[in-house]
Amino acid sequence: MSFKNIYLVFSKTGTLFSHLISLCTHEEYAHVSLSLDDSFTKMYSFGRINPAKVLPAGFVYENLYDGVFAMFPESKCLIYKVNVTEKQYNNLVNEIRLFENNKDNLKYNILGTSLVYFNRPRKRENYYFCSEFVSEVLINSDIFNTDKKPEEILPLDLLAVENKTLIYEGYINKLNFATETLSTVI
Repeated sequence: MSFKNIYLVFSKTGTLFSHLISLCTHEEYAHVSLSLDDSFTKMYSFGRINPAKVLPAGFVYENLYDGVFAMFPESKCLIYKVNVTEKQYNNLVNEIRLFENNKDNLKYNILGTSLVYFNRPRKRENYYFCSEFVSEVLINSDIFNTDKKPEEILPLDLLAVENKTLIYEGYINKLNFATETLSTVI
C-alpha cells in the first residue's frame, strides 16, 4: 500500500478577527489550513479574499510567506504532517476540487463562526468557516473520524486526526518557505 503526506497548519495571526476568535475559544490557534505538500505555497482554507480586509471572505488559497502571514510575520503556527493512504489522498484532492469548481458560490460562514463558539452550530449551504471546510473534506476522504458535524468543529478539534506527527511549532518568520521545503529546513 502506498502512502502520502498532507499537512494541517494551525495559526494565529495578528488580525483583530484572529484575536477575537482566540479570546472566545480560549485557545492559542484560531485558524486552520490544509496543505497537500510541504512547501506550504498553496494551502486551502476559508478566510479573507483580500489579506488587507476582513470581507469579502470565502474559499481561499493561502501560503505561509505571503498575504496575511506576510503582513503578520510573527504569526504563530503549529504544523502537523498526516500520513494518509493514496486512496485517501486522491479522495481529498477530489473533495478540494469540488470546492475549487464551486469557488464563486462559496462564502465565509460568519454566522456559523459566531454560533459554533457559543455551542449553537448551524449548517448553511455554500457557507463555511476554516475548520468546517477542513473537517468536511477530511471526513469525506475517510481521513478524519468524528461524531461531530463539520459545522461543530473548532480548529483545535482537528488535533484528533490520527496518524499525525508534529513537525513545527513556532513563528512563521523563523522558516524560509520561499526557498526550501519544511523537510529540508528541519
